[in-house]
Amino acid sequence: MLDDIWVDDAVFDLRPDFAVLLMTARGLRNGPTDDRSRAWLAAASEVEVQTAKIDAWKDAYRAFGAKPQRTRPSVDALTRRMPLPEINRAVDAYNSISVKHALPIGGEDLDRYVGPARLVRATGDEASEEVLGQPEPGEVIWRDDAGVTCRRWNWRQVVRTRLTEETTNAIFLLERLEPMSLEELKEAGEELADLLSQLSPEAQITSRLLTSGK
Repeated sequence: MLDDIWVDDAVFDLRPDFAVLLMTARGLRNGPTDDRSRAWLAAASEVEVQTAKIDAWKDAYRAFGAKPQRTRPSVDALTRRMPLPEINRAVDAYNSISVKHALPIGGEDLDRYVGPARLVRATGDEASEEVLGQPEPGEVIWRDDAGVTCRRWNWRQVVRTRLTEETTNAIFLLERLEPMSLEELKEAGEELADLLSQLSPEAQITSRLLTSGK
């Protein structure tokens, strides 16, 4: 699965510093927010906002014509929602890591995908859920064979692939721009894997780093 995921060269042309750490967790035991995941959210809410990393994402949005004050990068929107919302254990886990590292993270139900995920610049005629609206030509989107899975790079995900309490196989997309280092990206991935392993000790977690030229 991870080997089939790809990023179009047109995205790397836009931001050569882009990298994404892909992670799958199979055999996940998700469920409603509990005291443990609530503590992760509380700890993340105390972390000072790292504006330089968020500003890099705002610049990336402007580069493909989006207005980051209107449709905010996911980590920017999340840091404005303190205290962090309680969703479910797996989402709480990746949201806490997202805020801690000022790192956009998407978490989705792997079993809801149709074909591999890929990050591309939209043609404008991709199938998209009505609530998200139609992507604009040139917009950066995640998609699969069925259509858009996330608009405007990491602004908003579709309902179809969202993580629910019943999800057992998940994929996580940890998206990096400079000034975040690749070392910190890998550290964030290890921290997320640790939280997921606490939730589901028997889960099988695999990862792949995807950068320009790889």
